[in-house]
Amino acid sequence: MEMTQRYQPVIGLEVHAELQTKSKMFCDCPVVDSTQAAPNTAVCEVCAAMPGVLPVLNRTAVEFGLRVALALECEVAPVSLFARKNYFYPDLPKGYQISQYEYPLAQHGRLRIETPSGGRTIRIRRVHLEEDTAKLTHVQQGEEHFSLVDLNRAGVPLLEIVSEPDMHSLDEVRAYAMQLRDILRYLGVNSGDMSKGVMRFEANVSLRAGSQDELGTRVEIKNLNSFRSMERAIAYEMARQAELLDQGLRVQQETLGWDDVNGFTFSQRGKEEAHDYRYFPEPDLPPLVIGDEWVEQVNSVLPELPGAKVERFVNQYGLGRAVAQQLSTEIALADYFEACVRLGREIDPNEIAHWITGPLFGWMNLHAARIETLPLAPHGLVELIAFVRRGTINLNTAHEVLLRMLDEGRSAAEIVREEGLQQIDDAKAIQHLVSTVILAYPQEVSDYRQGKATLLNWFFGQVMRASQGRANPQVLREELIRQLGEPGSDA
Repeated sequence: MEMTQRYQPVIGLEVHAELQTKSKMFCDCPVVDSTQAAPNTAVCEVCAAMPGVLPVLNRTAVEFGLRVALALECEVAPVSLFARKNYFYPDLPKGYQISQYEYPLAQHGRLRIETPSGGRTIRIRRVHLEEDTAKLTHVQQGEEHFSLVDLNRAGVPLLEIVSEPDMHSLDEVRAYAMQLRDILRYLGVNSGDMSKGVMRFEANVSLRAGSQDELGTRVEIKNLNSFRSMERAIAYEMARQAELLDQGLRVQQETLGWDDVNGFTFSQRGKEEAHDYRYFPEPDLPPLVIGDEWVEQVNSVLPELPGAKVERFVNQYGLGRAVAQQLSTEIALADYFEACVRLGREIDPNEIAHWITGPLFGWMNLHAARIETLPLAPHGLVELIAFVRRGTINLNTAHEVLLRMLDEGRSAAEIVREEGLQQIDDAKAIQHLVSTVILAYPQEVSDYRQGKATLLNWFFGQVMRASQGRANPQVLREELIRQLGEPGSDA
C-alpha cells in the first residue's frame, strides 16, 4: 500500500520574503544585492546593534506588507505591535530579532490554487513584518574552519506569510508556493529571484493515519531556498515519517535542516514553542496604527492579480487554462501578450499564445532572457504571424525568420525581402520541383508505389529542401500525390 493511502500528509508553509524597499526596516542603510555587494558595506550603527541607537520604522515596508495582506484577502489589524524575539545566533547582531507576534499586521486570509487534481483554497494564518538576520559564510582553509559574518542583510525588511496546515500533497505545496511568488512579483514587493535568496521557505510536515482526524507530530524544515529543495525536503520527510510510523515508532517534534547535496534532513534542535523565544513588546517602537484611509488607498492601486488574470484570459480570449497560467506568471509577460492581441485583431489569440509560449519561450530559456529585455516588440511578432496567415511565408520559414529577428534585431519584412524568402505558391514551379525530385529517386518511387506509404513524407521533405523551405506545403502535398499516385498503386 502506498504511503499516501496509509497516511495523509499535513503541510503548512512559512514563507519569508524580502521586501524590495530602497532602505532597511529600521534605518536608512541601502538594501543591496547580497550576492553582489562587498561584505559589510551597507551597515550603520542601527543594523549593527551599537549601544544607544533607536530603530525607526520604514513606511514603505509597511505599505508593501499591506499590499500583500490585501491581495491575500487578509483582515488588516488597525493596530499591530512589534516584539523582540529573543534567541542567540552569530548572525543576529542584537541578540534578538524585531518581529511581530501576538498582534501581527494581518490575519485570516486565503489563496486559491489550481493543481492537476483540481482547485483548492489554502487559508493564510497571518502576515507579519520583521527584520532579516545577517549572513554567515562558512570557510575552510586547510584544517582550519571558521565563519564570516556579513551585516549587509541585517535589518532588511522581511514579510513572513504563514499558511494553515491545509496542504496534503507536493502538487499543492508547489502550486501554493509558485502562486504566492507570482503575487509578490505582481505587487512589485519582491523579485522572486530564488537564486538571490529573496524568498525562503520553512515547511511544517506531519502525517496522520488516513482514518484519524488527530494531527500527527510535526517537524519544521528550515531555510529551504528553492522550489526544488522545498519539494525534495518535504518528500524525504514524508517518507521518513511513514517509515517510522510503520515500525511503530514515534516522530520527534524537532527543527530540521536540509542537506541538499546528499538529499536528507538532519536534526538541528528540539522544536521551539513561542515561550522559548521570550517575546515581549519592542520598547523602542510605538504601536503601528493603520487607518481605513490608508488601507483603501493601497487597495485602490492593487493590480489585477494572477488568478484573476488567468480567469479573464480563459473567458475573454478562449485560452486553455494551462496556457493562460503560463502567460500570467509575470505582469510584463501578460502585457506583452495582450499588446499582441490588440495589434493583431484578425489573429486568433490562441495562435499568438502559441508563438509566445513555444518559440519565444524557447529562445528566452536558451539565452536566459526576460520578456522585459526581449529584442522583439509586440508589433514585430504580430507582423511575422500575419505574414504566415497571408501566405507570404510558410510556417517553417517563419520559425527561421523569428530566430533571425531575435538575433539580428531586424524586422520580418526586411529579412523576408532581402533574403528572398517569400513562399512559392506558383503551381508550375512546384510541379517542376516535384518532378525533379521524383526523377532523382526512382527506387524510392518504386517502393512507395508498392505500398510504402511513409515515403510520401520523405518526398515532401526532399522537395521542401530543394525549395529552401519556401514551397507552399498544401500545394506541394497535393502535387506529390498527383505525380506519385496513391501508395500501392503499382501493386
